[in-house]
Amino acid sequence: MMKHRIEVIEDRLIVGMKTQTSVLTINEKTKQLAKLFMPRRHEVASRIGEHVFSIQDYGDNYSPTDFNSEFDKWVAVEVKDSNDLPEGMDSFIIKSGTYVVFSFKGSVSEFPKSRAYIFQEWLPNSEYQLDPKAHFEILSENYSKDLQNIEEDIWIPVRKK
Repeated sequence: MMKHRIEVIEDRLIVGMKTQTSVLTINEKTKQLAKLFMPRRHEVASRIGEHVFSIQDYGDNYSPTDFNSEFDKWVAVEVKDSNDLPEGMDSFIIKSGTYVVFSFKGSVSEFPKSRAYIFQEWLPNSEYQLDPKAHFEILSENYSKDLQNIEEDIWIPVRKK
């Protein structure tokens, strides 16, 4: 069982880079996106904190049962404003609301098992349902998918059933 907490947040403005991906291509596309963004993250003005966001914006046309269904994948940082966007970067707003936050610690290979627990066990047995907003993870700036002992907070948008 993973530890979790409920958080209510205001809109969070982020600046970063995005790509279109699917469940089938997310690992490779995220790695490519991070390789493009991370060396340039310090170009982002008015940055808040040292953390990095990994965001899945599923949108209205995403079908979770279709592994080829595409969605926007972002790697980004939080900012106070987006007045000076570096070339090739965009801004995005993580919408205010209620989120269940799971703290994940372990290896990358253990992550799918934890994700399955969240959506197949915890969510159906909780007093919450998914809210159609972007999902995101907050990672430390030195996060690396090669590490066996990664730590990240997984933020899932929810509302009362």
